[in-house]
Amino acid sequence: MIIQPKIRGFICTTAHPEGCARAVQDQIDWVKAQAPFGGPTKVLVIGSSTGYGLASRIAASFGAGASTLGVFFERPADKKRTASAGWYNTVGFENAARAAGHYARSINGDAFSDEIKAQTIAAIKEDLQQVDLVVYSLASPRRTHPKTGESFSSVLKPIGDSYSSKTVNVQTGEVSDISIETASEEEIAHTTAVMGGEDWEMWIHALDGAGVLAEGVRTVAYTYIGPELTHPVYRDGTIGRAKNHLEQTGLTLNEYLQNKNGSAHVSTNKAMVTQSSAAIPVVPLYISLLYKTMKEKDCHENCIQQMYRLFADRLYTDAPPATDDQGRIRIDDWEMREDVQAAVAALWSSVNTETLEAVSDITSYREEFLGLFGFGFDGIDYDVDVNPDRPL
Repeated sequence: MIIQPKIRGFICTTAHPEGCARAVQDQIDWVKAQAPFGGPTKVLVIGSSTGYGLASRIAASFGAGASTLGVFFERPADKKRTASAGWYNTVGFENAARAAGHYARSINGDAFSDEIKAQTIAAIKEDLQQVDLVVYSLASPRRTHPKTGESFSSVLKPIGDSYSSKTVNVQTGEVSDISIETASEEEIAHTTAVMGGEDWEMWIHALDGAGVLAEGVRTVAYTYIGPELTHPVYRDGTIGRAKNHLEQTGLTLNEYLQNKNGSAHVSTNKAMVTQSSAAIPVVPLYISLLYKTMKEKDCHENCIQQMYRLFADRLYTDAPPATDDQGRIRIDDWEMREDVQAAVAALWSSVNTETLEAVSDITSYREEFLGLFGFGFDGIDYDVDVNPDRPL
């Protein structure tokens, strides 16, 4: 199969196995070039196939030498289409980890389900006995509740008032106004059911009940705050309401894990080009301006750099990690610096279709977006026929 990118809206429906392997290897190579850190030894990553979850798995394995078990929901290839990028990412990671002598095992299925929790517990008992770090990095548009069978779908909407702002068509470069209608109470509740902290808590309770959490275990989940200009559609909207629930769950789990001398953390991460963020109106335009600003100020980071800093500089040091007044670890600190945000705000006021290329880094946004699916890497011939079937 000759595999080229096929863009539909904010998603790419194809992925390239060699390109995804290269993307993973680039992250591995960066971590190996840094100082190793004394971190976790047996790690469960829930949502391990893309973005921050994948970067967490790479940082733990190649930065601390940890054994890793990954859980995700990805699509293998069939006769008519490629596998999903997350599938190829995991194949690339597992091959590299095992070649380096690191344990790596993966479970593909609905992480919200009791069945996958049970499979994961069985795998831990069989291979690892216990885990000392649980990373929760799920991003899903839908969830079926494992106890009630009720299905929920998340939405990206403001709460209270409708919202109008600028957005960009990443492919065409057209900057236009967008209006988003306010969410209903049901939509707010459903989004919290999908993206809040209930499933994270279910995982920790299930793992603890099965006796597979080690003494001193840590768990971390990821959130985002962002600047005022994105708050109506993100932090003050339906997704933000769900993140509030996730963050409160972190405080609850921190108390719960005290009996194991353990801890629960929520890390506020930097805005990044990911499959999830590409779907949020306004955010891709903001990211393109943020990237330009942070690169000019020499403080830009990508996913793997963020996760290495989280593990090496915050979670695994001699002192407890510093947090804000809400108990969150802030590795969005460079993004939220006053000088960075002031520069982004100035660019925001001037950006339009005509000025986009000059005032933003939309080129890097496009390149990174395609890179998520394994496209655009030097040295890979995308006109060559390749086998899309890559078994885990």
